[in-house]
Amino acid sequence: MNVSQLLPHLVAAGLILLISFPVHEFSHAFAAYRLGDSTAKLFGRLTLNPLVHFDPAGGILLLLSSLVGFGIGWAKPTPVNPSNLRGGRMSEGIVAAAGPASNLVLAALGAIPLRLLLNAYRGGADVPVFVLETLLTFVVINIALLLFNFVPIPPLDGSKVMFSLMSPRQSWQWRPVLEQYGFFALIVVAFLPILPGNQTIFGAIFLRVGGPIINLLVGQEVL
Repeated sequence: MNVSQLLPHLVAAGLILLISFPVHEFSHAFAAYRLGDSTAKLFGRLTLNPLVHFDPAGGILLLLSSLVGFGIGWAKPTPVNPSNLRGGRMSEGIVAAAGPASNLVLAALGAIPLRLLLNAYRGGADVPVFVLETLLTFVVINIALLLFNFVPIPPLDGSKVMFSLMSPRQSWQWRPVLEQYGFFALIVVAFLPILPGNQTIFGAIFLRVGGPIINLLVGQEVL
């Protein structure tokens, strides 16, 4: 990529750090608070302040990965005490799902002006391509975060959703094993090109699931 191609990706990644990550973690904290757990509030995490949620390693990975097509990164995990949650075992799954769900909402919100500007651009209006590429990258990264966080491997949110749907016995059997080896499984899923065409497992998921979602939100085929 040249500088003009890199800039929209970097700006979109900056928006993810300033908006998407704080909203994602706030959604976890707010859902937990509404279900009876004040742990995140006590730690000052029931806020949209991006500095409170910023994780250096996750932020750097987001910036780097956003330059190659889609961004994967993370913010500082929101502290939750499941024993404080009301509503039984499903509560932990609800709190976990709140974060990725917020990324879907943000992608949909970003797609609204993108749709309007794309239509204007195709109608001959003088719309800066930089703006279109930045909005599209913002939508793409949010959908990537939605799908990545729903991968059912610890410590990702999808694992907590999966455990909440299991029977207590199944959860008791599988949770320790997956938590012990989850990091290695995550490396395989996200980074090792083990599928045909040198695709990673997550890359294949993103293309087959994320692509249609993005095209639906934008209203035309962009991926």
